[in-house]
Amino acid sequence: MIKSDNQPKKVLKVGLPKGSLQESTFDLFRRAGFAISCDSRSYFPSVNDPEIECILFRAQEMSRYVQEGVIDIGLTGYDWICENESKVVEICELVYSKTSKKPARWVLAVPAESKIEKPEDLQGGIVATELVNVTKSFFTSRGVDVRVEFSWGATEVKARLLSGIVELTETGSSLRANNLRIIADVLESTPRLIANSEAWNDPWKRNKAECITLLVKGAIEAAFKVGLKMNVPETAMAEVLGILPAEKSPTVSTLAEKGWSAIEVILEETQERELVPLLKKAGATGIITYPLNKVIP
Repeated sequence: MIKSDNQPKKVLKVGLPKGSLQESTFDLFRRAGFAISCDSRSYFPSVNDPEIECILFRAQEMSRYVQEGVIDIGLTGYDWICENESKVVEICELVYSKTSKKPARWVLAVPAESKIEKPEDLQGGIVATELVNVTKSFFTSRGVDVRVEFSWGATEVKARLLSGIVELTETGSSLRANNLRIIADVLESTPRLIANSEAWNDPWKRNKAECITLLVKGAIEAAFKVGLKMNVPETAMAEVLGILPAEKSPTVSTLAEKGWSAIEVILEETQERELVPLLKKAGATGIITYPLNKVIP
C-alpha cells in the first residue's frame, strides 16, 4: 500500500521591518545563517529555509499583524508595541544597531528659546508627534491637559508652530541642529522579537521561533566581538594571561614545539586595539584576530 503524503507543510510566518531597519535586519539574519533576499518592489523576501516565510511590514504596524495572527512572529520596536497596545508575547530584546547599543528615545522637546522647562508647563498646549497614544498617556499620568496631534512628518519644524513635539532620537543631533531643547524623556525603545500567543502555544512554531532566536542572538553577540589567537612561550605565559581581561577564560593548548602553547580567546572589539600591542611586547607571536558570525553563550 502506497502512503500519500497529505500532511500540510509546516511554516513559520516571520514579519521583518521594511524601511530603515530592513538592510541591517537582512544582514543580521544572514550572519545567523538565514540568507534573505528581496526585490525592491516586493514585500515577500525569499529565504534559504523552507520552513520560514518572510513578509515585510512597517515597524509601526507589525505588532498589530502579530496580534491578529497574520504573521506568527515579527520584529518591531517596543515603542510601536506600546503605541498599538498590542497583546503579544515578547520573545526577546534584539539590540543590533551598528552604531550604538543604546536604546532610541522618544523625547519631549521645545525651542531652545522657549520658557517651557518641564512637561507641566505645557498645560493647555498642543503637542505634535507620531507616537500619539504613548504621548497622551505620558501627559495623562502627570495630570497635564494637552492636545496631542498626529504628525505626518517634519515634526521638528512644528516645535515652533505648536507648544512642543515628541520625537524619536538616538543622539539628539537632529534636535540640536534645529535649535530644540529636550525637557523630558517619554519612552525608551529597542527592537523586540514578538509572537502571536496562539503561535507561541503551538509546539512546532514555538520551537522554530526559539531556534531562530538563539541563532539571531548569537549573531548579535558576535557583532561586537572578535576572536584572538596567538602562540606564547612558557616564559611569557604568566604575563600574557595577566594582560587578557580577567573575566575571560582563554583556551590554552600545548603546541608540538616544546615550551610553547596556543591561546585563544573572544574579546570585545574595542579591546582588540589596546591588547594586541601589549601582547606582542609581552612575547606573544603569530597573533591573529578574526571576525565572528555567532557567539552562543
